[in-house]
Amino acid sequence: MYKPSDHRYDSMPYNRLGTSGLKLPAVSLGLWHNFGNTARFDTMQQMCFTAFDNGITHFDLANNYGPPEGTAELNFGRILKEDLGLYRDELIISTKAGYYMWPGPYGEWGSRKYLLSSLDQSLKRMGLEYVDIFYHHRMDPDTPLEETMGALATAVQSGKALYVGLSNYNGEQLEKGTAILNELKVPFVINQNRYSIFDRSIEHNGLKDTSAKLGKGIIAFSPLAQGMLTDRYLNGIPADSRIRTDSRFLKESAITQERLVQIRQLNELATQRGQSLAQMALAWVLRDGIVSSVLVGASRPEQILDNIQAVQNTRFSADELALIEKISREK
Repeated sequence: MYKPSDHRYDSMPYNRLGTSGLKLPAVSLGLWHNFGNTARFDTMQQMCFTAFDNGITHFDLANNYGPPEGTAELNFGRILKEDLGLYRDELIISTKAGYYMWPGPYGEWGSRKYLLSSLDQSLKRMGLEYVDIFYHHRMDPDTPLEETMGALATAVQSGKALYVGLSNYNGEQLEKGTAILNELKVPFVINQNRYSIFDRSIEHNGLKDTSAKLGKGIIAFSPLAQGMLTDRYLNGIPADSRIRTDSRFLKESAITQERLVQIRQLNELATQRGQSLAQMALAWVLRDGIVSSVLVGASRPEQILDNIQAVQNTRFSADELALIEKISREK
C-alpha cells in the first residue's frame, strides 16, 4: 500500500491562480504523452507517486489524452482507485474537452451537448464525482461563446467541477469569455497555453497581459518546447528519438542547425547558473510570477525529480534575460 512522504510539502512552492483562492504547485504533472495504453502501468504509477511525494498535487488530463483517446483518464482512475484516492482532498485533478473524441456532429468543439457529455465520460473513466478544474480545450469559432461558457457554468452548478479554465484562447477571446463567466458568477481561475523560451505566442496575442489584468492564472504547457529545451538534442536527433515514430511529438524539421546553435548557447548559460537546460527553461517560464505553474511531461520518475529542481532558482539577472532574448530571437 502506497504511503506518501511525510515531507511532501517541505520544498514545493504553491502559487495562487490570479486573484482566486486556489493555489497550484509551481510544477504540475501533465498526463498527455506517457499515460496511455502504450506505456507500462507500473511506470505511470511510480511517476504519480514520485510527483506527489515531492509536492506535485496537480495532475492534468484531457478527454483525448492517451493513446488511444480516454486511456490516460482510465489509467489515472486506476491509480486513484488503488493508491492516490485516499488523498483526494490533497489533489487538484483537471480535465478538458474540445478536441475530437467520438464520431458524429457532437464529438468535438464547444457545444453544450459535447462539453457536458464529455465531462460525464471523463468522470466515469476516472471514477470521480467531480474534477477540480474543467477546461474548454480550444476556442470554437462556430459555437456562440455564450453557449460554451454556459456549459462551463452548468459543470460547476451541477457539482461536477469546482473551477473552470480556458485553454488555447488568445487575449481578446479571454476577455470576452471572462465577461460572460463573471456575469454567470462562475469561478473561472486559469488559462492553459503553450509557452516557452522558443514559443512566445501568449506574449504576442495578448493572453499573458490580459490574464494578469483580469486576475486569472496561467499554467504553461510545452515549457520545454517538446524536449528541445533539454540536453536531449544538444548533438542532434538521437537514434531512438520518438520524433521519427510518433506524430504527437516534435517534427524532425524543427531541429535545424540554427536551432541546435540556440540550444547549445542556452545550455551554456544554464551551466553557468548551475542548472540543467531543462531546469533553466522551466525557471524562465516562472520568472515573473504571472505564470503560476509549469506542466511537465515525463516518461520516468527521474525526469520529474530533475524538473522540480527548477523551483530552487527562478531569479534571473537583467543580463541573463537579455542574453536569453538575444539567443531565442536569432535565426
